[in-house]
Amino acid sequence: MLGNYINLLKNEFQGYSKASLMKDLMAGITVAAVALPLALAFGVSSGATAASGMITAIVAGVIISALSGAFFQISGPTGAMAAILISVVATYGLNGVFVATLMAGVILLIAGIFKLGILGSILPASVITGFTSGIAIIIALGQINNFFGVTSSSTKPLQQLTSYVTEGFHPNFATTALGLFVVLLMLFFPKKWQTIIPSSLVAIILTTAIVMIFKLDVARVGEIPTTLFADDRLDISHINLEMMSGLISPAISIAVLGMIESLLCGASASKMTGKPINNNQELIAQGIGNIILPFFGGIPATAAIARSSVAIKSGAVTRLTGIFHALFLLLSMFLFAPLMSNIPLSGLAGVLIVTAWRMNDWENIRNLFKRRLASGEIKFLITMLATVTLDLSMAILIGTAFAIIHFIIKSAQLDIAIEPVDPTRMGIKEYAPTDLNWCVVYVTGPLFFMSMDSLNNQLKNIPEDQHIIFSLRGVPHIDVTASQSLLDFYHEQTANGRQIIFSSVNPTVLKQLEKAGFFEDRQNGSYATVDQFLTTLF
Repeated sequence: MLGNYINLLKNEFQGYSKASLMKDLMAGITVAAVALPLALAFGVSSGATAASGMITAIVAGVIISALSGAFFQISGPTGAMAAILISVVATYGLNGVFVATLMAGVILLIAGIFKLGILGSILPASVITGFTSGIAIIIALGQINNFFGVTSSSTKPLQQLTSYVTEGFHPNFATTALGLFVVLLMLFFPKKWQTIIPSSLVAIILTTAIVMIFKLDVARVGEIPTTLFADDRLDISHINLEMMSGLISPAISIAVLGMIESLLCGASASKMTGKPINNNQELIAQGIGNIILPFFGGIPATAAIARSSVAIKSGAVTRLTGIFHALFLLLSMFLFAPLMSNIPLSGLAGVLIVTAWRMNDWENIRNLFKRRLASGEIKFLITMLATVTLDLSMAILIGTAFAIIHFIIKSAQLDIAIEPVDPTRMGIKEYAPTDLNWCVVYVTGPLFFMSMDSLNNQLKNIPEDQHIIFSLRGVPHIDVTASQSLLDFYHEQTANGRQIIFSSVNPTVLKQLEKAGFFEDRQNGSYATVDQFLTTLF
């Protein structure tokens, strides 16, 4: 494992020059500009503080970037974690978040050591898209309080909507106006300017200036400490078994979400750069980073596609980009903490609402519904609804389970065709039947326990005096149940004088049939010839 990491670094920094250093430096500044408002916003939306978001971005930017499985991965707090963390904060307070983050880090580290990085590549695309859209809905709903300047008795987004009906909804004009200003500015910000300065940063700077100049009475971020060690951070003496047992489910959810986000980010960024990512090393990096973060007062971190894509487009060459971005965030915290404390929460809420909208994979969503891909639509909708209404890790399991069940059901639908024998195709005399009262059963698809009923029902329709040739060219696999069923059919029919021939059997299926006892003579235990198995005919 260590050897692979060292080789990764050698390949990455081979031929590194002053020009490369400048590219990493400038890319780091650009990423920091994008990450600053997001770090503050994600810290607040998680139920922690803006300072926690900054600390997470800084510490993760250094540690995870240094250990990452690819140079382009930029890690920090993300909106996807908010749904989990809000409920943890409500039940256990910030210390619960720190303990859950530590536990999740251990899970991620173990996953990387045991090379479970492959899991990120086996999730169906429709499930991932639905999961992302569900998280986007949760993020957007979670900003209603801050965006409108209202309060709710519930911390869960869906329950908040109900509380607004029962308790009343009275938005604050100034707060709402600031949030709406941020949303409109980000949506209509010229793309050519976006390459120079992020629209989110411009929006936050302008709204903060408005609040300070006009001394508006709106909710603000509050004090930003100029230290990496927050007053609220993990204290090992406060950890107990009762708390840990209660946090097992949130910790697993954080770990699963962190794994999915990081690996999906890596896959997407890998396509952009043409460079591979070591998934297992990435999980190790995420694990170590999340183990360390709580001791600084940070919340869970994952790799984020928004920051990673900015790094790539800004010319990042090595993982130093991620480290530089963290150092610039640290510098901004020291220099601009008094100003950042005046950032309106509605402004950050506006940033997150636009971010949630852009999180959706609109191209894939449009493709699913435009092309009427029914199975993909159902997987998308089921996962999205499960994400909004249930536990996030449960949503992934539900979406994936549905995809597997759907695949199995589709696989069970064999393509079976029964046709009379064409005399012109019986050119090999040693295999030619003595008469033409034969039919060919063409089977396409895997033969397994769920598909055998379909085949058996078709076989019942063949006249009993007709001999059968099974053409298995289209059968890629066969399981034990199907093998035994065919063997029983073979012995039953041949005992009644019916001839059964198997044609075009591929080696994998042939081996399984042999294991099932197809070549074994029942009377003397010896093995017969393979003459009954034609390899090319039919």
